Amino acid sequence: MDLAKQIRLNRIFSHPSGRLCSVAIDHFIGYQKGLPKGLINVPKALRQLMAGKPDAVTMLKGMAKSAWGPYAGSVPLIIQSVTFTADERVIENAASPEEVLRLGADAIAVSLGVYGPNEGKFLSMLTRLAEGADRIGLPVIAHIYPRDFSKGAAVVHDPESIMWAVRCGIESGADVVKVPFTGDARSFKDIIATSPVRVVAAGGPKCDDLESALELMVKIVDSGARGATIGRNVWGSPDPTKALVALRAVIHDGLKPEAALKAAGLLRK
Repeated sequence: MDLAKQIRLNRIFSHPSGRLCSVAIDHFIGYQKGLPKGLINVPKALRQLMAGKPDAVTMLKGMAKSAWGPYAGSVPLIIQSVTFTADERVIENAASPEEVLRLGADAIAVSLGVYGPNEGKFLSMLTRLAEGADRIGLPVIAHIYPRDFSKGAAVVHDPESIMWAVRCGIESGADVVKVPFTGDARSFKDIIATSPVRVVAAGGPKCDDLESALELMVKIVDSGARGATIGRNVWGSPDPTKALVALRAVIHDGLKPEAALKAAGLLRK
């Protein structure tokens, strides 16, 4: 790995725990109807999130240009380059590695689905973007979701599918692979053991409550994953700042849910 890429990855994974607690707000054309309530006002969401001290934030280039200025340089920025609709009617690359570098970001994220009719197209996009990013020392973080098109293109979490997603990221040249969590620490640990690159977990669908999200994070930490990138379980919470503080307490400090809630000032009486 060249020095430029190593420097940027070290910034993203800078916490002494070696794990990542990042937040994603890269939600765009997949939500043409029903834009998540927590992201209707992105500048407000960013203020709440940044108060919780995320290790990195992932967003698309347009929002980064218009809303990231107050936080530039304080937290690593990751630019999502690919956006697509759930039915894969639209699949578009929205940013080049050179553009991401000019924006001052520390990595380019590439979101893709596997197992569907466009698996080859997605993997080709990831491979080409990884080739371009390699030339300029920019890390590539692949967000890979195995999907079952017999069930309305639902994201699946079984170990075999997650193993395939990780392998697709490795073979296509990603430096970090983010995939859905299998649901239990043992099966995810077995998958991680096969990967020569960092594997982080997706924060998952919205949990019923923050305690459930924290319990999920405990399993992710126990699996040996290099952390998680979280979305709606942070900005979809009644208090995003405190939710992020609690999630950080689990991921970085190894606290159990009750102790994490207490550390965030959220422990129920």
